Amino acid sequence: MTPADALRVTARGAMAHSAPRSAAVHLFETGLGSHVFVADGSRLFDAEPILFSRLDTAHTDRAIGALLAEAGLDEAPAIDDAALSGPPLHALSLAVAQQCNLGCTYCYAQQGEFGGAAQNMSRKTALQAVDLLVDAALPGSRLNLAFLGGEPLANRPVVQAATRYAAERAAARGVDITFSITTNGTLLQPADGAFFEDYGFAVTISVDGPREVHDRLRPYQDGRGSYDRIMEHVRPLLAIQRTMQVSARVTVTPANLGLRTTLDQFIAEGFHSVGFAPLLSAPSGQGELQRDDLDLMLGGMIDCGREYEHQIRTGARYPFANMVNAMMEIGKGTHRPYPCGAGAGYLGVSADGELASCHRFVGDPQAALGSLATGIDHRRQAAWLHERHVHRQAPCTGCWARYLCGGGCHHEVIRRGRPACDFIRGWLHYCLGAYLRVSAGAEPGSASDPSAVTSSLSDLAPRIRV
Repeated sequence: MTPADALRVTARGAMAHSAPRSAAVHLFETGLGSHVFVADGSRLFDAEPILFSRLDTAHTDRAIGALLAEAGLDEAPAIDDAALSGPPLHALSLAVAQQCNLGCTYCYAQQGEFGGAAQNMSRKTALQAVDLLVDAALPGSRLNLAFLGGEPLANRPVVQAATRYAAERAAARGVDITFSITTNGTLLQPADGAFFEDYGFAVTISVDGPREVHDRLRPYQDGRGSYDRIMEHVRPLLAIQRTMQVSARVTVTPANLGLRTTLDQFIAEGFHSVGFAPLLSAPSGQGELQRDDLDLMLGGMIDCGREYEHQIRTGARYPFANMVNAMMEIGKGTHRPYPCGAGAGYLGVSADGELASCHRFVGDPQAALGSLATGIDHRRQAAWLHERHVHRQAPCTGCWARYLCGGGCHHEVIRRGRPACDFIRGWLHYCLGAYLRVSAGAEPGSASDPSAVTSSLSDLAPRIRV
């Protein structure tokens, strides 16, 4: 069996075990015992064998609901059908440069221009966006201002002016503000590192793997490779990062599915974190992951996750961003009716001041939500939030993972549907088990003391009639 075949076997096993049998619960077993994930409220429990068996043989959500009620777990629904209403704005992304010097074939922004003419955001427009963000914030709020493109450093003066202005306005209003930028790294200068450090930026570098792989996927527009230039410019930032955090974001296509090699190389380079995002929707369709690719990607993600588990158990830092985020979300019991804040507390701003439900919808009329000149169109925003609620998405309503997933990226779902549901469930299934093992200090595949897991149904077992 080849390494790729082994990864696919791992992935298909996770997908099979995570297939939705019930919208209410997900049942699974690890070396620690039997476990129940309750979709409502995203609650994770150990289960006594008798309870687990009864849940496993229950054939309807109604029967499962009765068993959960018998166990004392029948709480009021954490999420109802009501759409989010009047959400406060807490984040904006500014498309400060709708142009780019690279020629990434899969780019959702079509080389940064979003299907239109190349343009830069004016200083006036950027400051108006800051006013929109800060003016409505309540004292003590936490805001974020993000810079994207295209390539945002093609408009460096506006990035700097908006950052300084936002920091001053936020301080005057008594709110906290953080800054982030996503860049291809080719235009970085030493002075940028000092500026980002001064303002505590989260800096995300778009880089798709080792040199040979990256240069095929993210060349300059004339076909030259960009990897060496990027790393030459990024390494000085990696060396000085203290208040800023420099992370790598890898867009995964069929051409760069060697995740573990990429992860370990970028961790060794000193990136604060490294994360993978599957390419599910591209304007031309080129590079989109198909079913077999998603199998291989999931196997690679689990391989990276197992190394994370091992490294964490030894006390080492292993900044695999997808895994770190999953552990945090499971630990918090995250449950949500949307996949992100797009169209709610987070909006995208085009170079000419139009508001969109997120940075990926810049220039798209169906996700237009007003402008800086006229303000947020609350009628369109309400319609967006109503339509995109997970309870109105199919097949989400029958899936146990719906409140962790939130229904999937709006942009990808609208463009391509949901080709990655099995991938997402398989990843979450693995992560739930990993969370229990990490909590108990157990290696993948090993048994340990389940009493170290904080939430347990053991004390409730006597209340269950069997």
